[in-house]
Amino acid sequence: MKSIESFIYQWMSERGNNCIEPGSDKPAFDQPLVGIAAGSDRLFDFIKNDIGSDFYWSPSEAFAAAFPDTRTRPEQLSVISWILPQTEETRLAHRKQKTMPSIEWSKARHFGEMVNENLRRAVVEYFMQNGIKACAPTLLPQWQRNISKSYGFASSWSERHTAHVAGLGTFGLSDGLITAAGKAIRAGSVIASIKLSPTPREYTRHTQWCLFYTSGSCLACARRCPAGAITKDGHDKEKCKEYIRQTTRPYVEQKQLGWPVNSCGLCQTKIPCENRNPYAK
Repeated sequence: MKSIESFIYQWMSERGNNCIEPGSDKPAFDQPLVGIAAGSDRLFDFIKNDIGSDFYWSPSEAFAAAFPDTRTRPEQLSVISWILPQTEETRLAHRKQKTMPSIEWSKARHFGEMVNENLRRAVVEYFMQNGIKACAPTLLPQWQRNISKSYGFASSWSERHTAHVAGLGTFGLSDGLITAAGKAIRAGSVIASIKLSPTPREYTRHTQWCLFYTSGSCLACARRCPAGAITKDGHDKEKCKEYIRQTTRPYVEQKQLGWPVNSCGLCQTKIPCENRNPYAK
């Protein structure tokens, strides 16, 4: 049984799996980053209670939703998380935009998330074929959107928060996850009933790699937001959603792909943390 990291790298290296649109020879994403978190990591419990203890899953709760007849302790689980960085071509095209998403970004948002979903299924199958039960929380029928009393729009499982626990990044002013490959990314995860070595977290604060939160400088993502949804006070999810649903989503349908896509992401490019951790040496 090869390492899960090797499996993910190999799967994503095959163009049939990772393409910007069906039949294209261009990749949707660059080489992924992979992190591992222990199912018993107490940070999962903190996040659950912080976001919404009545609806947000811990790893063991998500696993129990997938396998209700299996009793598995948190310490028997590992959470495999990955980051899919946007390609340079997509980022360069998106930098030029001011109010609407580039078509490259919209394709990566639509077809790229299909790549991400297929990767989730492939990782689950990889474990199951090796006799290890596994599930992708966001693909479970029980997964649903909800409202957090503290943070507004939320869901049963957050890929960004999972990646944070798995040592892959910290949050920025816009709520985006700043990783070693930057903030222009997609994220995914799978829970498996196997004990793997956790990835060390090279940070002690959940906003440590954000220039604004750490040094009071930057605000580039706020200046990039056409909806005015990002300020020194943080990210206004209502304004963000309204702009996407009323402006960029219909634009993608009418001017780009022919169907509506929740595409925007302008705050993820033309910023210091676009494709790197700004504090990395």
